[in-house]
Amino acid sequence: MKKDTIAYEDFAKLDIRVGEIVAAEPIEGSEKLLALHVNLGEDYDEAEILTGIKTWYDPQELIGKKLLFLANLEPRPMMGRTSQGMMLAVDGEDKAILLTVDQALASGSSVR
Repeated sequence: MKKDTIAYEDFAKLDIRVGEIVAAEPIEGSEKLLALHVNLGEDYDEAEILTGIKTWYDPQELIGKKLLFLANLEPRPMMGRTSQGMMLAVDGEDKAILLTVDQALASGSSVR
């Protein structure tokens, strides 16, 4: 579904960063959530980001991957923990498709 047009100033508020997953684990009691520990570079350091991809991805296979994250999203409590950002992914036909980036990009690199 097409969304409303936004002003550039609204887009500029989003801080999308390259993040490297340094650890990943399932959230006890949740069928969908994984806790990702993500290096978002020196501006954000390491953040815990909860994401609903447990059904499709093995946590151990995610370690070392560099993906795109919304780093300045307001923290959100979930399952007794706090998610400190959002992983960006594409809705595939049968699963979420992760947006991997070139491994040469430094953690914390900003999308402009």
